[in-house]
Amino acid sequence: MMAVDAVIRARLASDVVLVRQVAEYIIGAGGKRLRPALVLFAAGATGYPGTHHHDLAAVVEFIHTATLLHDDVVDESDLRRGNSTANAMFGNAAAVLVGDFLYSRAFQMMVAVDNMRVMSVLSDATNTIAEGEVLQLMNCHNADVDVEAYLRVIRFKTAKLFEAAAQLGAILGAASPTVEENLARYGMHLGTAFQLIDDVLDYSGDESTTGKHLGDDLAEGKPTLPLIHVLQHGDERQSAVVRRAIEQGGREDFPAVIEAIRATDALAEARRRAQAESALALAELSRLADSTYKDSLVQLTKFAVARNY
Repeated sequence: MMAVDAVIRARLASDVVLVRQVAEYIIGAGGKRLRPALVLFAAGATGYPGTHHHDLAAVVEFIHTATLLHDDVVDESDLRRGNSTANAMFGNAAAVLVGDFLYSRAFQMMVAVDNMRVMSVLSDATNTIAEGEVLQLMNCHNADVDVEAYLRVIRFKTAKLFEAAAQLGAILGAASPTVEENLARYGMHLGTAFQLIDDVLDYSGDESTTGKHLGDDLAEGKPTLPLIHVLQHGDERQSAVVRRAIEQGGREDFPAVIEAIRATDALAEARRRAQAESALALAELSRLADSTYKDSLVQLTKFAVARNY
């Protein structure tokens, strides 16, 4: 990871001062670095001996960071990882344009790896993520979104980059088509579990730990899994308050929504689904030979569902 951070720092270089300032601000704000770690672990687990996994791990982090910059503008967020968002610090225009810089820099770096499979996986993933962002936008303030429609958004918007990260490691390690597919599916299930836990933490986490405001999803009118569960399993009063909160947005109904979520065990249901996705992810690792890299993939999967931030 130190090698990956060195690549990130080197590739953030730009003669345009504002580009450098915004990019360094958002990268330097920290984060769990799960997606680049996936590239490293998958490459190690499939026996890759070179250094291109450092470059591709940085590429994945750049793509992820670009999506965060754009997300925070779309969502009008002012807090991420306990710090002011880039758009709050530098303005929406700078955040969007530096996000574009990170996307284009990521594509410069992936071209330098000179592997058409790598380029295919990353370009497809980036396109799918963009579709997921639009799907989520279409679902905002729509209280009729069902579980399958919501899971589709998760798999496009969040899980796709996890899937690509794991698959890239397998491609570098020249894994068999079966193992490459196993690792891609592992990443997809892991990313789905990760986002489901994010949904839980939006209604139950500690703000000082999660680094963002509780109820942000509700304020934006996003129908996440806990809310969908209340709509489908709550009584008439509980369903009505959640429907109104989704359709109108804002935090006015937050206490009543939290009460409905607790009364219907909605968070427990979301955690159950996350655990099921985690189990599916772990099953995909069965063909990998035992190694510290495989052990790390297992631990990463357990962390994704046990975390509180």
